Amino acid sequence: MKLSLIIPCYNEQENVCAFYDAAAAAFAQNAWSYELIFVDDGSSDATLRELEALYKKAPETVRVISFSRNFGKEAAIFAGLKAAKGDFVGLIDADLQQRPEVMAGMLELLLDEPDYDCVAACQRERKEGGLLRGLKKGFYRMIDCMADVRFQENASDFRVFRREMADAILQMGEYHRFSKGIFAWVGFRTKFIAYDVQERAAGKTKWSLRKLFSYAFEGILSFSTAPLHVATMLGMCSSLAAFVYLIAVIIQKLTCGIDVPGYATIVVLLLFLGGLQLMGLGIIGEYIGKIYEQSKNRPIYIMRRMLGVKENNDAEAEAADGKAL
Repeated sequence: MKLSLIIPCYNEQENVCAFYDAAAAAFAQNAWSYELIFVDDGSSDATLRELEALYKKAPETVRVISFSRNFGKEAAIFAGLKAAKGDFVGLIDADLQQRPEVMAGMLELLLDEPDYDCVAACQRERKEGGLLRGLKKGFYRMIDCMADVRFQENASDFRVFRREMADAILQMGEYHRFSKGIFAWVGFRTKFIAYDVQERAAGKTKWSLRKLFSYAFEGILSFSTAPLHVATMLGMCSSLAAFVYLIAVIIQKLTCGIDVPGYATIVVLLLFLGGLQLMGLGIIGEYIGKIYEQSKNRPIYIMRRMLGVKENNDAEAEAADGKAL
């Protein structure tokens, strides 16, 4: 098997068949073999039914993993990696904003340049609104300053890499996953290329502004302890400022006989210092919460059905009749 292509799907009933046709057309002109691993992330529409029909249509190339509920795209990527058997592994979205023809070209580039372990695609031009573009640019600058690894701006999960890199990623079994950080952390030589994002074939994006903020916050907590240092520095600075203010008040009282500021000053200082303390406790609480959830050792995902998949070379899935696990 040359290429294992992982396609996370969440409520993509209108896109999966179109994606299969586009992928089959893109890879038909290449001599190497491939498999399409569709991971249904607990979709509430007819995505699984469409995937089952695709499997019956092309059982030699289509693999299907279905989760018991929505576990998120990161879990879907991890499940696909565990099921992948190819010498090369690719990640691509099902909405056809990332084209299979571009993926085929990325694989050819990786084959032609053995010094590289991964080819990752970066958006040539973001098509979001100005506010969203600015927020994403600010996020990359912030996380680059905070994290120990380098993040490539505008790089997405749209990439292909060698089996060695896939195995390295699978060794990172953390519950809270942030793929952009994981790709950077495991290292390996990566070539970044520009690509043009296409319009969705059908449906609407699942990424709201709230989800993007949550995902960005997850990435910062997963790959940086800088927020803890910020809380420490704020505490030190506020303590120093309070000490300086104390000295100033004492000097003012002894030399000028001016009354010590009263109620308003005390209330403002209490609110300010109390806010800093609560912020510090909140940051610590976020990290403790991550530790707590990781310590439960719960699975990253739970599979409901598998079609044509062997995970980690274990027992073969009951593919033909779609037997539930």
